[in-house]
Amino acid sequence: MMSQMPQQAAVSKCPSCEEPLESGDRFCGACGYDLSAVPPRPDGHPAVAAGGAVPAPAPAPDGVDWPAARDSDGQGRPVPVHAAAELPGTDSGGSPLPPPAAPPVPPSAGVRFDRPGEPEEYPLQAPDPRLDTAAAPRSDSPAAPAPGAKVCVACRAGRVDDDGYCENCGHAQPRERDHMEQESGPVAAVSDRGLRHHRNEDAFSVGCTALPDGAPASVAIVCDGVSSATRPDDASLAASRAAGESLLTALPRGTHPQQAMHDAILAASHAVNALADEPATAREQGPHQNAPACTLVGAVVTAGLLVVGWVGDSRVYWVPADRATPPARLTEDDSWAAQMVAAGLMSEAEAYADDRAHAITGWLGADAYELEPHTASFKPDRPGVVVVCTDGLWNYAESAEEMADAMPLDAAVRPLHGARVLVGHALDGGGHDNVTVALVPFPAVPQGAGSA
Repeated sequence: MMSQMPQQAAVSKCPSCEEPLESGDRFCGACGYDLSAVPPRPDGHPAVAAGGAVPAPAPAPDGVDWPAARDSDGQGRPVPVHAAAELPGTDSGGSPLPPPAAPPVPPSAGVRFDRPGEPEEYPLQAPDPRLDTAAAPRSDSPAAPAPGAKVCVACRAGRVDDDGYCENCGHAQPRERDHMEQESGPVAAVSDRGLRHHRNEDAFSVGCTALPDGAPASVAIVCDGVSSATRPDDASLAASRAAGESLLTALPRGTHPQQAMHDAILAASHAVNALADEPATAREQGPHQNAPACTLVGAVVTAGLLVVGWVGDSRVYWVPADRATPPARLTEDDSWAAQMVAAGLMSEAEAYADDRAHAITGWLGADAYELEPHTASFKPDRPGVVVVCTDGLWNYAESAEEMADAMPLDAAVRPLHGARVLVGHALDGGGHDNVTVALVPFPAVPQGAGSA
C-alpha cells in the first residue's frame, strides 16, 4: 500500500485578484487590496471539520431543503464581491457592451448656483501659442486673406465671411457688439455685454464738432435697450445713431445746445418707432411682443456750457477734477423708485431697495405712453469730467461720491482708460447687466486732443 504524502496547506490568495499571499501580509502586493478590510466570518458560517468536511446545514424551518449560498471559495475566505460595472457583458446580438458612464459628481459647497444662462455662442479658445502662424502656409492651407480683410480670431489664417464664420476652420467670430470701444478726440466710450446677459443691448454714439464761432463742442449719447421688448439691441443702436447725427448736424448750424438735445431725443424716438413697422409675418409670429424700446441719456459739452438730456433711467454724473469738491448727479430717473421719492411716499433708500425700483416710467418706443424729453443746462465753474452711463454701471456706483471714487484721477486726460476702468468696476461687482459709459471732459477740448 502506497504511503500517503502529507497534503501541503493551501496558499492564501488575494480575494480581489487571486494572487498568492504571504503569511502576515496586510496588503496584496499585486493589486494593493486592503486585506484588513475582508469582513469577519459571520457567526452563522458553518465550521470546517478537521478533515476538511463541512457539516450539513440544518434543514430550513419550513422543511424546504434550500441550497446554501456560496459565500466561500472553499478555503474559508469570502468570495470576492464584484459590482455589475466590473463584469463584462454583451448585448442581445452578442456584441460587447460599451463601458458604463461615470457617475455624476455631487455638487459641493463651492459650486455656484447663480451661473448665467448658456450664451448663444460659446467663447472661442485662444489660439495655441506653440503654433507658428507666421510660417509659410502648406499647399493645402487656405489662401491668405486680402489686406484689410477680417481674419479669424481662432486660427488666425482664414477669412471671415459675411455671416461671421471663418472660411478655414468654421469658427463663429465674436459678435462686434459684445465689447465696443471708441475714442473721438477728447471723448471716449466703452460698452460691454457684462457677465450675465447673452448679448449686448446697449449702444452709444460719441463725436466732436465746432460751433459757428469755432468753439469746440463734444457730444455723447448712451442708450439702453429695454430687455422685455422685442429687438432691444436694434432699438438702442437706432436711437444712439439718430441722436448723435442730429446733434452733430444741429450744433454747427448755431442751434442752442439745449434745443439741439431736445430735437435729438425726438429724432431718436422716431428712429425707434420706425422699427415697429415690421412685416405682417413677423407680427404673426409674435403678436403679443412689445414694440422695440430703449432709454436714452446724452450730454453736450462746450467751452462754458454743459447740457444733458434723457428719457428713462440712464444717468449723467458730474465729477470735478478737484476731488476735494463734491460730485453731483445731473439727471432724475424715469422710474418707479424716483416717483415714490418725488411724491414723498418713501425715502430714497427704501424706494431703491424695493423690487419695483427699476421699473421705468419713460422710454423711447412706439408703445410709450407719452414722450417727455428731459433737458437741463449747467455752467460748471471748474473743470471736471461728465459721466454718461447706463444702469449697468451705476448699479455698482449709485451715488455721485461712489462714482467719483471708482473713476481714475486722470480720467480728464485719459478718458478711454477711465471708461475702461469704470466698466471693469461694474464687471468686478458682478456684471449683472450690460455696461456702457462715455466720459466727456469739461470744458470741451479742441479736436485732436485725446487719451495720452
